[in-house]
Amino acid sequence: MKMVINGEWVGSLSDRTYTVKNPANGEAVGPAPLGVRDDVKRAADAAEEALSRWGGTSSHHRGQILTRAAARIREQAEEIAIILTAEQGKPQREAIDEIRGTARVFEYYAGLSSNLTATVQHLEDGSEATVMREPIGVCGAIIPWNMPALLMAWKVGPALLTGNTVVLKPATATPLTPLMLAAALHDVGLPNGVLNVVTGSGDEVGEEIVRSKQIQKVSFTGSTQTGKRIMTLAAHDLKRLTLELGGSDPMIVCGDADIPKAVAGAVAGRFYNAGQICTAVKRLYVVDSVADQVIEQITEKVGQITIGDGMKPEVKMGPLSSLQGRESIRSVVRQVVDREEGRVIAGGELPQGDEYIRGNFYTPTLVTDVVPDSILLREEIFGPVLPIVRVKDLNEAITAANSTRYGLGASIWTSDLKTIRTAVSGLKAGIIWVNQHLKIPPEVPFGGVKESGVGRENGLQSLDAYTEAKTVLVRL
Repeated sequence: MKMVINGEWVGSLSDRTYTVKNPANGEAVGPAPLGVRDDVKRAADAAEEALSRWGGTSSHHRGQILTRAAARIREQAEEIAIILTAEQGKPQREAIDEIRGTARVFEYYAGLSSNLTATVQHLEDGSEATVMREPIGVCGAIIPWNMPALLMAWKVGPALLTGNTVVLKPATATPLTPLMLAAALHDVGLPNGVLNVVTGSGDEVGEEIVRSKQIQKVSFTGSTQTGKRIMTLAAHDLKRLTLELGGSDPMIVCGDADIPKAVAGAVAGRFYNAGQICTAVKRLYVVDSVADQVIEQITEKVGQITIGDGMKPEVKMGPLSSLQGRESIRSVVRQVVDREEGRVIAGGELPQGDEYIRGNFYTPTLVTDVVPDSILLREEIFGPVLPIVRVKDLNEAITAANSTRYGLGASIWTSDLKTIRTAVSGLKAGIIWVNQHLKIPPEVPFGGVKESGVGRENGLQSLDAYTEAKTVLVRL
């Protein structure tokens, strides 16, 4: 598969390609161009040339294209999901859910087309103020490998609706799904140059997107470390930024919680997509009075998780996306055991069997008796490992939950309204769930505090993130 620049499917100017591999078995999924800086330049040129034409169309027209794209994506959901599973590893049911969610995001933004009208105010001195929303310009979008379809829609949807053009870089591990989505958009009438997709490394393609003087805004989802570098590079030209970065999301289970639902929520919240989600449950705090019950039930449920190739219908958890990711998880668990930072009560090893030899598999892992300064509680662990910590009460849980540099999401499980209010007030996070975890509908703003990011995606706030306000004062 080739890159998309100015509506054409092209190779890299370097003439180099690389092979996308299936993390379940190491087999080739397909080739992708290894883009270079000059590829970003020609993509930015195409986006810049298309900007005035696209931005000059009505928001209603742009919304119609997003509606048609959503319909096309729904038609092709199973076909795209097969590619998503092949290059990313997640089970087919999760892949299909992601593709359908992608269509839902485009439908949501299409429905906001009427929200882009100018506002008029009559001032006390008799003058009139009109506030218009105009496109920022050419926008760069850099997306990760864990949710490549959904996160592409989060960035491309609002950017296109508001009249911007886009240069998008998918992750090197998962370029094929975003390219299929770009094809769907072009199939339903998206003009040439409005959306350009350049595949390649972050060091070359990603950095050039951030450095390019033609690109006025960058939206990035990925690690906090990379986000800080992007912020540094973007400061030179005062680029607009949206950064959705790392997270170490806590889940708090109180004594009055519905325990079976909380256990199910913890298992789904940690082991969905093999734990490779920014907002996954990464730390579980349980009040002492119900801790034994929660640990017993969660251990039983984790033992029922079938791991394997995501194309098999019985599989509930696929491989990690890369060997490096698997070895990082393996190293962390070994460190925890060697330093006596916690006790592994489930998993903590590579699965046994011929079907796992070539894949990046790791068993779902539970760790109890975790010490407060353990790496499991300090850093973001991007894989299927869940530390469980006993706390004496809600206040101790909130203090522990806030004791990291991250603040992306958090959840509280309780049946008491006062407890909910205390937790919502006390937890430092961009999104707080009550008796649920992970769900992020496109209608609500999403983003983090502290080192979990800058700005918000989704919701009406995303329209502000992709437009500039122009105020016109008139006195007649």
